[in-house]
Amino acid sequence: MINKNDSITARKENSISLQEARRLALTAQGFGAKPTTQAPSATKMLQTIRRIGLLQLDSVNVLVRSHYLPLFSRLGPYPRSALDELSQKSPRALFEYWGHEASLIPMEMQPLFRWRMDEARSGKRIWGGPSSLAKNQPDFVASVHNQVADLGPLTAGEVLDGGKSTGNWWGWSNGKRALEYLFWTGQLTSAGRRGFERLYDLPERIIAPDLLNQSTPSKEVAQRELLKIAAQAHGVATETDLRDYFRIPAADAKARIAELIELGGLSKVTVEGWKPAAYTLPKLKIPRASEAQALLSPFDSLIWARQRTERLFNFHYRLAFYTPKEKRTQGYYVMPFLLNGKLVARVDLKSDRKAKRLLVLGGHVEPHMEPKHIVGELSTELKSLAHWLGLERVTIKARTELARALRRV
Repeated sequence: MINKNDSITARKENSISLQEARRLALTAQGFGAKPTTQAPSATKMLQTIRRIGLLQLDSVNVLVRSHYLPLFSRLGPYPRSALDELSQKSPRALFEYWGHEASLIPMEMQPLFRWRMDEARSGKRIWGGPSSLAKNQPDFVASVHNQVADLGPLTAGEVLDGGKSTGNWWGWSNGKRALEYLFWTGQLTSAGRRGFERLYDLPERIIAPDLLNQSTPSKEVAQRELLKIAAQAHGVATETDLRDYFRIPAADAKARIAELIELGGLSKVTVEGWKPAAYTLPKLKIPRASEAQALLSPFDSLIWARQRTERLFNFHYRLAFYTPKEKRTQGYYVMPFLLNGKLVARVDLKSDRKAKRLLVLGGHVEPHMEPKHIVGELSTELKSLAHWLGLERVTIKARTELARALRRV
């Protein structure tokens, strides 16, 4: 267990090693120690989400919806219904908006995204379909808003005269485009999910009045606050890392970071092996060790920035399920395995819900890593994951060296 006092102050010359940068990043992301066997409370869950700033949502469900996994990775088994309640039960502690991508975000941060809502109204940084529809068919968009106001929470399929979906993948109906425009611009918000389909509702029916009526910070103030939250969540980060966390435009981020340095909100450091300059919060303290052990969602905020993951962990990682099948080399839903501060392996996992099995379809250790050195800990994580998902056993179907070692244990 890492004690908050078990740390060393960063060197006076503001230079840190790569190993120290890893420990900073892991601790900042809530991987300071191994999870306990006791189920975390809702308070602890919310503290963890506030620490990392947001949970990314995604529709891929081959194992479990991705936003459930980061808390499991950091805190161990918890009731997924408890996370649902934080975002769907009043008073809501989380709201849904475009943070990194579609994300669950601590409710108190809602004012910090109003500049993005305002820019969406003017057509900036919003997908072309919703923006074009609002420009060309404003009366239809207004009618959709009125439907939500009169009928309560609606899905895209429930919009009257919403039309049919067109094309593939993002081939939305006009009803969906209208709802998304209203969502982007803050005129509607999410009341939760039905399955994985977003329910749209009026903000005043979801967000507490005192927060909704809170004064809106300027774009500059809001962006500085978001960059400080990103710095807290990173531990140490480059300008690109910081701006990508909440998808702040490059020119804006550059200006805000300079302002934060002048105001004393950020400190500049150099990291061993990193070409770009890096930034941390002031009074940086570096943990002496990391005992983190976890399987990571492909959308975990520790690894979602692929260049940062390579720079920080020397770990090349891409989303296999968005890669053509013939180009996949290690499986479909590939989860990195974190052990003692390093990414040491990756496993391709699938939930066979009908047979109640966790399937290990692929498994590979990183170069210079022996399966025997990690297989015991990986086996423990796989069993814990299976139990948390309500699956009765782990079935190893892969035929790699790591898979053979897993079978033996």
